[in-house]
Amino acid sequence: MASAKEQGELWSARAHDWAGSGEPAWRDVFTAVLDQAKIGKGTGHLDIGCGAGGALVLARQRGAVVAGFDAAQSLAAIARTRLPGAEIMVGDMAALPFADESFDVVTGINVFQFADDPAIAFAEAARVAKRGGTVTMLVWGRRDKCELMSEVMPAVVALGSPSASPAKPPLVETADGFMRAAGLDLEICGDLAATLVYADRHAAANAILAASESTIRHAGEARVRGALNVALAPFVGEDGAVRLRNMFRLVTGRRPA
Repeated sequence: MASAKEQGELWSARAHDWAGSGEPAWRDVFTAVLDQAKIGKGTGHLDIGCGAGGALVLARQRGAVVAGFDAAQSLAAIARTRLPGAEIMVGDMAALPFADESFDVVTGINVFQFADDPAIAFAEAARVAKRGGTVTMLVWGRRDKCELMSEVMPAVVALGSPSASPAKPPLVETADGFMRAAGLDLEICGDLAATLVYADRHAAANAILAASESTIRHAGEARVRGALNVALAPFVGEDGAVRLRNMFRLVTGRRPA
């Protein structure tokens, strides 16, 4: 697993592609997370792995007082332009730059799998939640239930360099335990079915390339984009949009009062 600094540099390389093509496809997922976290007027909300601010923009529209954190400088810069006045910080989720008990709600949407040590990342999320506050996290569900992961991403992975690190168990199998180990009482645990919708195959490829910079540097953009175009073809509808059905794991834990 790359370090937070390395991850930040990789995700910064195509930040505008992620902001313009990636995050819009996740809008329904963001909404489901905000609904489960009960984010509304006056909620103090931190989104870990906020990216370009897609979820935080929706949270602010609900009246929340928002803050964000990400490893990527370029994504954070876009979030700041979208969220004037919001505190958007950059660093390693193993050491969040926020005081203890700062937020009513902490969210992490498809981000904890990037932590070098997920146990530390979950503990940090719990630390900055207020007593009685909540941490809501979303991770990929079972691979065979996620079209993006099972049908499309293998085309990218096949072109990447072999990983020197042993594979970790998927967070869908371990996240509940990490939440409990962080001192959180689990309140809601369940699956979320959601379809990622991209405007067209070019937008879908741009979004996936934004999350695949290390493979691009290894194999070249032309090869990776070509493989993606083939893998995405079965999911292009008559309207030209790409729809990928996925299952996620969505868990909320509460910090004891």
